[in-house]
Formats: sequence, structure tokens, C-alpha cells
Amino acid sequence: MKKFLPLLLLMPFASYAQLTVEQIMRDPKWIGTSPSQIFWNYDSKSIHFSWNPENNTNDSAYSYQLASGNTGKENYVRAKLAEDINNGRYNATRTKIVFIHNNDVYLLATATQNIVRVTQTNAEESDPVFLKDDNKIVYRLDDDLYEWNVLTGNTKQLTHFETGAAPAEDKQLSKQQQWLDNEALRTSSVIKNRQDKKDARKQFLENNKEEKPLRIIYTSNKTVQQVTVSSNGRFIAYTLFERNPDAKRAIVPNYVTSDGYTAEIPAGAKVGRPGGTFSFFVFDALKDTVIKISTDSIPFIHYTPDYVKDYPDAAKDSSGNNRKLRIENVLWNDEGSLCVVDIFSLDQKDRWIMQLDAAAGKLSLIDHQRDTAWIAGPGIAWLEPANIGWINNNSFYFQSEVTGYSQLYTYNFNTNQKKAVTGGNYEIQKAILSPDKKSFYIITNEEHPGKQNIYRINIDGGNKTKLTSLTGGYEMYLSPDNKYLAYRYSYQTKPWELYVQEVKPGAKPQQVTNKAMSDSFKLYPWRDTKIFTFKARDGANVYARIYEPKPGIKNNAAVIFVHGAGYLQNVDYWWSYYFREMMFNNLLADKGYTVLDVDYRASAGYGRDWRTGIYRYMGGRDLNDEVDAARYLVQNFGIDSTRIGMYGGSYGGFMTLMAMFTQPDVFKAGAALRPVTDWAHYNHEYTAAILNEPFTDSIAYARSSPINFASGLKNHLLICHGMVDVNVNFQDAVRLTQRLIELGKDNWQIAPYPVEDHGFVEPSSWTDEYKRILKLFDDTLLAK
Repeated sequence: MKKFLPLLLLMPFASYAQLTVEQIMRDPKWIGTSPSQIFWNYDSKSIHFSWNPENNTNDSAYSYQLASGNTGKENYVRAKLAEDINNGRYNATRTKIVFIHNNDVYLLATATQNIVRVTQTNAEESDPVFLKDDNKIVYRLDDDLYEWNVLTGNTKQLTHFETGAAPAEDKQLSKQQQWLDNEALRTSSVIKNRQDKKDARKQFLENNKEEKPLRIIYTSNKTVQQVTVSSNGRFIAYTLFERNPDAKRAIVPNYVTSDGYTAEIPAGAKVGRPGGTFSFFVFDALKDTVIKISTDSIPFIHYTPDYVKDYPDAAKDSSGNNRKLRIENVLWNDEGSLCVVDIFSLDQKDRWIMQLDAAAGKLSLIDHQRDTAWIAGPGIAWLEPANIGWINNNSFYFQSEVTGYSQLYTYNFNTNQKKAVTGGNYEIQKAILSPDKKSFYIITNEEHPGKQNIYRINIDGGNKTKLTSLTGGYEMYLSPDNKYLAYRYSYQTKPWELYVQEVKPGAKPQQVTNKAMSDSFKLYPWRDTKIFTFKARDGANVYARIYEPKPGIKNNAAVIFVHGAGYLQNVDYWWSYYFREMMFNNLLADKGYTVLDVDYRASAGYGRDWRTGIYRYMGGRDLNDEVDAARYLVQNFGIDSTRIGMYGGSYGGFMTLMAMFTQPDVFKAGAALRPVTDWAHYNHEYTAAILNEPFTDSIAYARSSPINFASGLKNHLLICHGMVDVNVNFQDAVRLTQRLIELGKDNWQIAPYPVEDHGFVEPSSWTDEYKRILKLFDDTLLAK
């Protein structure tokens, strides 16, 4: 036994001498467990999070006690209550929190920790807020708002939205009928007396009503959205959305079901689907009137996009047309005296931040952001909510890419001035206002596009202080008392762990969790990859990371991994969203491949010009960056130009198809995973921003869709696609399959995965997919 034990202990290490697909594609819990869903308790004494250090089937609720430094598992019910309180809303003085728990409204007094249940119904209440009077709480039930009085316990309905058209008003009597009515009254004193009594009774009841009946707001066939109440309770703003009945949605067949019958999964609509219409209204409770807010005079509402110049006939037709808009946010200050409305054009080319004069029903411009491509960037609302909010009753903050990089701004109503809080050729990737509203806490990449740090900065832009120093990435969570900062931190070879530190420069962080890496994961020497830049053909610096094989095993073949999402950053120093691919790239390097990962044009983290580099041409500059990367490998790493492969999923799958179809002399083999094959069949919100609409900008779609270039396939292609993919529908792969068949193409294959959505879940599917990718590269790229 003494001789056998050391050998047994060495076996796990020996099993990782050469990585295998089966090992790295197991359930990710083998890597370790990172904390998630992190939030502070309202009293700032503890941090709550989900975690799984015991390697159970599911994560459990944990908390870290700040005073003792102890971490322990929490009761589920108490943890759920704490989470719901965290999602609640404070009053202006931060002494009370109103929140939703189990679909009912509750009120917490933070000093006494006393909780009062406000509602107890089978319905689902939502969105509770305090009015300026802390003794009144407004919440939403279905489409309507209700007000609860803390002192009396009375509940009052504030709105009454009703589907359908308003009943027709009494018709004007004809001259003949008026004459007959008057004649009846003139010729019969009985009829006249009865009519006089009826009119008197009606007037008496009208004069002696205790309260007017609530106005019914008829919505026709429209959906009520964005219902907000002013803090003084007088105004209620709302949006009505009218869906176009011709908007058709995709259906995804599900073949592997529990009952043996094929099921249908509803999916999204394709780009260019007939859009709906938004209308903006204000209900003035004091005057009992409804005002429709006109947007006809908004600057550039008649703007004709630049791309229309490529279509002379369309340019003539489009002049003078109002563009459709959407209301992103309606924000009232604490006094209820000012209202800011955040408006976007549906073509995503303009953003207007406007002041609403609710009493007059008028909008006036505060800030206009315009992009000839599309409005986006961190905190600016495209694929994420806009970061905008009130600082005090006279000023608010927002983010804008007007300088080319997302920066933080404030606007003061007293001076009517916009002020830049931050500035520079870097991004504010996250910004939160401190509870005392004196400073912002921001995450920036100012030191390096792939490195993040947390800073504190005064709301006037002064006294900027760096609070963290570790190389990597951060997610921050500020304590309610503004004294402590919790954050998730990771490095490219170290998954996310939870830390906490005082809000002071140079403060020592305390590590709360330490299970993100299992003993098995630590046994393998994961490559601390080099991050560098190379010059693209247009002179731009392209960031890349390289996985190099050890000396002596280099085979002079290379693989380029293409990250997905398009607008995503993967050449950075934090733990990758593509951790499976990171491990697979290590496996490839162990076999002698040189692997390159590129933040091609349109990747996140590099500002507006980089983000919009693919406008109207996906597979243009972004693919050029990958081709230039391949040539860089040949020129600087001794790679054989005839033995370069490519793989990637989603947008990376699309890029792989474009490479295989249009650059056959550069790429010998490619694995396209869940790829978009025709952008006219992808969703509207993402695609229309970048390529406009198929019927208005057919040029953009024609040159961006791989299915149009399938005739260029010469080398070896593998297509892998989940059959219940509701993001990039399996139909994309099927249509391309038919196209390749009709073209008589060889050297291609398709692997369908019947139970997988866009992001695979089952380890067996991941394993099968990556075994096929590895076989493709080994069979086609290695010297025979």
C-alpha cells in the first residue's frame, strides 16, 4: 500500500498530461464553482450570493457576514426574501423599502426591520414606488396603478385602462326629433313634470357625489406599456403599443419530446417584420384629462438615412416621412416637478433625451445623439438597458458615445448645461450612482482595452480615485451605506471569485470565496496567453491572444477561433465567456497547433468606430481582420499558409462560413457552429440596427449573407446546429444544406443536435461537437 498510494495520487495529474475533449466538455462543475447573483443586504452587514462549493446538483443560497468574516449556507425562504428586498425601491430618505415578494407588495422600515404586508391577492402586483408623500405607495396590477395609504390602509385605483373602443357619444337629435320632443313637453304637463323631476334628480346626484368616478381610458387593441406616476401623484404617463397584425413569428419544431409527439416552440420574428406603433400619453388626474404627446416636432424626425443614397427611387419616396419611435424610459424626479423622457428611433439611428411638460403635453430637447450607423455602446441601450437616472431634483445623468467612446454625463436644469463627468479614448463599461448621490462608481478599461478597474469619481468629475489594482475583470456591488465594495474578480486562467473591501484607495481586498477552481482543474497548466496587437490592412491595431504550442511539438498548422455575438469582447484578461473554447484551444496547442483569438472589427470594448466597422457589411472588415490575422501567423510564427483552419459559434459560425465561401485560399477547413446563413432570417432588433431592413437596404443583405456565396466552397466544412435553436433557427442550416446540395458541393457535412438550443447544455452534445471539430482539423490540417 505504501508503494501504491503515491501512484494513485499521481493518476489525476497523469490524466491531464494530454487533455481530451471528453474531459474538458464535462459538466462545467468539474472546473469549480463561482459565486453568482450577488447583492448586499439592506443593512450593509452581509452579502448574499448563490454558490455550490459542495458540488450539488443545484446552487444554494449563501451569505457572508461582514463583521465576523463567516460564510454559510442560508435558508431558502429567508434568502428569497432578502433578494426581493434588494430588488425593491427606497423612499427619498432611504428609511423605507417597498418591494414585491411572492407577487404581493410589502413595506420595510429599515431602522426597525419591521415588514408590513400591503396586498394579499392571487394576482401579480409589480413595480411599487413611493410618492413624494412617503405615506403613499403606488403599485401596478395588470395594466392599472393603485395607491395604498400607509396611514389609513385604504387603497385607491388611479387608472382604469380598458380594452376596446370608447362607446359612441349620444348622437345629435335630428331637427324632426327635436321638434317632436319639444311638442310632447308643450302639449302635456304630466310629461313635462316628469322630465323636470328626472333632470332635477340627475343634477342633485351630480352635485352631491363624494368623488368623481374614475375616468376609463380605452386602449382599443393596443398594449399598455411604460406606466409611470409622477412623484406628486398628479400625472400618469403611459405608452400604447399597437402590434402590426401582419407580423409573423417563426416556429421551431421540437422532435424529441416526452409524449412522443412533435411540438412547436414559438420563436422570434425575422428582420424587417412589419413593426408596431408606439403612442405616448399623459393622464392629468387633477384636470381629469388625457393628453396625447406629439413627437412630430422632434429634431431629425424626418431624417433620411445616408444609405438611401444608394437607392435613388427610395430616396424620393422617403423624404418627409416621420420615423417611428419608442419610449425607452420615463423618469420623474422626487418632487414630481420634472420629467425626463428617453426616446429612440426604431431604426436606432437617433436618441433624444427630452423634458416633458406634463401639464402642457409638450416635449423639449435636452440632448440629441445621432449615429449614421446605429446608436449603441455601454450604458446606451441597444442590447442592454440605458443607464440614466436622477441625481437630485434638478440634475440627472446618462451615458453617450458622442466622443466616440461611451462616457458619463450630467445635465442640470437650473443652468440648462450638460457636463462631461468622464472623458478619454476608453469606455465607461459600468456606472452606478452612490447611495448618498455624491459620486459615481465606474468600471473602465482606460489602462488597456482588455483590463478593467473600479474607480470612484465625484458627480462633478473631480477627485477620481482608483479603488482596485488586480489585472483582470470586475463586476461591482456597492454596499447601501457606501462604505464597502463587493466585487467578482477573475483572470484569464482563474474563474470568478467574490471579494469585499473598504471604499478606500489601497484598501486590502478580502477574498470571500475560493472554490472557483477545483483540484482537478488546477492540475493542468492553463496557458497565460499573450495579448498583443497586429496591424490590419487599413492600419488599425487589432487585439489578439495566442495559444502557442510547447517547443518541439509545433506542427506549423494554425486554427483561428472566432468569438460569437459580434459585439462581444474576448481578447481580455478576465475569465472568458467561452471557457470551453479556451480549454479546447489549450488542447489544440498541446497537439502542436498555434491558435489565435481575435477581437475583430465590431467587437466590444474599443469604442464607436470599432463597433460600427461592420455597418451594412457583415463579413467585410471583420473578416478582413481574420484574414490579416492568418497572414500575420504565416509571416511571424512560421505557419504553413495551406494549413490554417477556423471555427466559431453563432456570429463566429457566420464568419467561418464567409471565410470558407469567400477566402478559400486562406482557410483550409472550417467548423461553423449554429451559424447565421442568411441575415434576412435573423431577428429584427439586432440585425436591422446593423444592416437596416432587407427591403430597404438589399445591398447590405446581399453582400453579408453566406448563402449567397456558397458556390465559393472549395475546402472542408463542418456545420453543427441545435435543432431547437430559437435564436438562430435550425432552418438556417437546413436552407444552406439545400443550397450546397443544389450546387453539387463536396467536402462538407452537417451534424444536427435534436435537443439543443442556441447554447448547448448537454455534455454529450458538447463532446460530440468538439470531437468532430478536432477530427476535421486533424484530418485536413496536419501534414500526411
